[in-house]
This record gives sequence, structure tokens and C-alpha cells, in this order.
Amino acid sequence: MIIRCKAFPRAGLVGNPSDGYFGRTIAFTFDNFFAEVVLYPSKELELLPGPRDRTVFRSLDMLTDSVGRYGYYGGLRLIQATLKRFSEVAREMGVELGKKNFSLRYFSNIPAHVGMAGSSAIITACLRALMKFYNIEIPNAQLANLILSVETEELGISAGLQDRVAQAYQGVVFMDFDRAAMEETGQGIYEPIAPEKMPPVYIAYRTDLSESSDVFHNDIRARYDRGDPEVTEAMSYWAGLTLRARDALLTCNRDELGEILDANFDRRRAIYSIHPDNLAMIDAARATGASAKFTGSGGAIVGLFEDETAYGRLVDSLTPMGIKIFRPHLI
Repeated sequence: MIIRCKAFPRAGLVGNPSDGYFGRTIAFTFDNFFAEVVLYPSKELELLPGPRDRTVFRSLDMLTDSVGRYGYYGGLRLIQATLKRFSEVAREMGVELGKKNFSLRYFSNIPAHVGMAGSSAIITACLRALMKFYNIEIPNAQLANLILSVETEELGISAGLQDRVAQAYQGVVFMDFDRAAMEETGQGIYEPIAPEKMPPVYIAYRTDLSESSDVFHNDIRARYDRGDPEVTEAMSYWAGLTLRARDALLTCNRDELGEILDANFDRRRAIYSIHPDNLAMIDAARATGASAKFTGSGGAIVGLFEDETAYGRLVDSLTPMGIKIFRPHLI
């Protein structure tokens, strides 16, 4: 029995990064890239290294490039942390895993460190494979919390629920992280939106820039915890934009939705320190008439365009800057 499970990158359409601050967001997943875990029974439990865990290099330059793409820790730490948390949760559920062992390998072609949730995709794919192997069902809302706990509790990564909810449910998801609901149940209020409601959307990302999510979020968290009015007001503003965006999606009001996406980033620009190359990417996309905002923590953007001619302008503008652009296929 060979088990193969995939998970997909996500783009935050609107509202991020308010998901970690009792806000609201809309995000969607797409299958232009994927993370996959392959698991099969074996005598011993064996974790096979992936491309992120390379220890043999042709040159020092190749090692340097690998560290720049994947960091110093690779992907096996994600797998190990996932296995540990899954085992703990199974015990909490009263499920006996027995002595079934397996071999596991993973693969991911999701661009790293550009805000597409590549790490949580690996974790999600791993959990899906484990659930199949041990015949355990975990509802999507609980699965999202489990994915998050792997990152925050096991690995000390600063993160919110948005990415994990989107990857657990898949498709387009409206999320309300209402404080009362979160404190009572540990979960937000999640509403899938028909993908057909999405207007033409593009994603673009830099191939020569990465900005760590942990660093990106930490200062804002400290300011929020101190009650900094600029930050707390921004979180409320983004939560309000998300309600407007949901209405615009449901009524197919593309023009208003584009304005909302731009407004989302403009408030971020006002309170965050943003890499100049990321700003240049946003400005270049907007100069073609498209809307533009970050998909996540920086390095990739998402926005709306009007037609094929408009998409061509985006390609002509962004490609010479070392930026890859594509139209996501929603899943």
C-alpha cells in the first residue's frame, strides 16, 4: 500500500495579516505548485530526505544557493514535528497507533520564502498521509489548528490560522477569527466561497528575494500586544475590508474588489517596513492598471487584471525585473 497525499499553496486575497489578531481574511488555494508526501509500510520508521535536506553539493556556490532558498534546517524538521504532534493528538483522541511503521518521503515545488505557505503545505500533506495510514479522521477546522500547532508549538514559528484553514478546506475560504468564537472553541467561523465567483487573478513572485515570515510578523505582534493604536486600528481596518471583499465577490463587483486589494496593501505599507524590491514589484504591477497586494509575508503578490491585453502588460512589465507571473488554477 503506497499512500500519496498533496497539499497546495495559498494566496491571501484580502485581510491578511489580521488572521492572527482576531480579524478576517479571504484566501484561496491553487494547484500550479504542490507539496506531496509519499508513505508506505516498512519494518522501521524511516524519513527520507528531500531536496531541502541536501548534504552533498557540487560546489560552495551550490550550498550557498540552497541555504538561500531553503534556510539551514530543510524540510525534515517539518516532518518530524508533524509526526510528534500527530502522535500526541492521536493519544488525546484515545486512538492506539500500534507498532505500524512506515517510510516517508516528501517533495515540494512551491517557491520558498515568498509568502505562499510552502512549509504548512508540507505539514498538511504529511498529516493527510498519516490520517490515511492510520485511518483517522480529523475535521478540517481541527486539522487547521493541528497544522498551526506544529509550527507554533513545536518549531516556534510565528504564524496565524489563515494559511492552515485555506489548505485544510481548499478552494476559496472566507474566515472570521472572531474573538469570542476563538476563545470559546479555538476556531474561527469559516465559509467556503464558490471559486466561480473569483474574477481573473494573477500571482507574481520574485526569484531573487526572500523575507522571513517570523521576522516579518514579530515586531507587529509586539506592538499589538502593547496596544499600539496604529496596529490595532489596522487590524480592524483589514477585518472590515474583508467583509466588503466578500460582498464584492458574491455580487461579482470586480472593480470594487480591485480597489479593496489595493487599499489592503496601502495600509500595510503605512505601518510595515517593506523591502524596496517588494515595493517595486507592487508599483510595477499597479502601473499596468492591475491591483496588487502581498499574497502573504512578502516576495509574492496577488491582484486582479481586466483581460488578456492587461495580463500581457503585466508580463511585459514584471518579467524583465526577474519576476515570474502566472494565472493560478484554483482548487
